[in-house]
Amino acid sequence: MPSIAFSQSAVVRNILRRVLPLALVFGITAPALAQQTFKVTTIPEEAATEQIRKFGPLTRYLERSLGMKVEFTPVNDYPAAVEALVNKQVDLVWFGGFTHVQAQLRSGGKVIPIAQREEDSQFRSVFIAQTDSGIKSLNDLRGKQVSFGSQSSTSGHLMPRSFLLDAKIDPEKDFKRIAYSGAHDATIASVVGGRVDAAALDITVWRRFVEDKKVDTAKVNVFYTTPPFYNYNWSVHADMPAALRERITKALLALSMNDPEGKEILTLNRATKYIPTRAENYKGLENAGRSAGLIK
Repeated sequence: MPSIAFSQSAVVRNILRRVLPLALVFGITAPALAQQTFKVTTIPEEAATEQIRKFGPLTRYLERSLGMKVEFTPVNDYPAAVEALVNKQVDLVWFGGFTHVQAQLRSGGKVIPIAQREEDSQFRSVFIAQTDSGIKSLNDLRGKQVSFGSQSSTSGHLMPRSFLLDAKIDPEKDFKRIAYSGAHDATIASVVGGRVDAAALDITVWRRFVEDKKVDTAKVNVFYTTPPFYNYNWSVHADMPAALRERITKALLALSMNDPEGKEILTLNRATKYIPTRAENYKGLENAGRSAGLIK
C-alpha cells in the first residue's frame, strides 16, 4: 500500500510540474483555472430587457476574445452592482462614475477602472421639462416637483444635484417634491406623463430617445445642459490576475467603428471607441459626492 500512495503522489507532482509553469506564464491562479464562467453586469440605468439587448453582442465578443464562457446578468439596482464586484460575484462591471467611486470606497481601493468611452471624459447631464411648463432655467425649478434617476446615478442624480447646489438651489429646501425614478428611461416617462414638472438624466439616453423618436421634443425638451464631467467606465476587482485584466482591456480598446462587430457593440453602448482610464479621473466625483452629502 505505501508504494501505491507514493506512486499517486508522484503522478500528482508530475502533473503539477507541467501545469503550474503554464499557469504562471499566463498569470492564472488556481481559482481562475477552476473558473468556468466570466460574469459581466452593469448598473441598471435602463430596463433589464434593454441591458440584455445592449450588452449581448459585447458578451459574445468577449467570449471569443477571452476563450471562455461569458455570461451577462442584470442586477436589480445600483447598490447591487457595487456589491457584486466588491464581493467578486462578477468579474467585469459597467459603472457610472459615482458607482465606481462607491465601489472603490466600499472595497478599500480594490476596484480598478480599465476603460471608458471617449465621451466619458466630457460627459454631461440634461434637465428636461414640458415645453409649455414655463420652466426655462434652474431657478424656475423652485417650488416644483423634480425627478432624479437612481440615488446612486452620476448623471441622473449626483452631478445634477452638484450643479444645482452650485447655483444656490437646495433640492430638499427649494423643491416642492423630489422623486427618484430609478432609471433614465423612467425619468423621461415621468416628465412626459406629467408626474413631475422637470427631471435630470444622462444626455446620451436623452439623445437616443430623440433619435429613435420615442419622445416628442415639441412637448418635452431640454432647458439646461450641465458643464462636463468624467463618467462611466468598465471596472474589475484588483484580485483579478493581471494577465486576464490586460486581455479584457485589450479587447475593449480594440473595438472599432471600422468593422461591423465593433460598430454594433460601440453603437449599442453609445460610444465611438473605448480609451484607457484611471482611478484619478474620478476623484472629482468623490469630492462632489462629499460636498452634496451623498458620501459621508
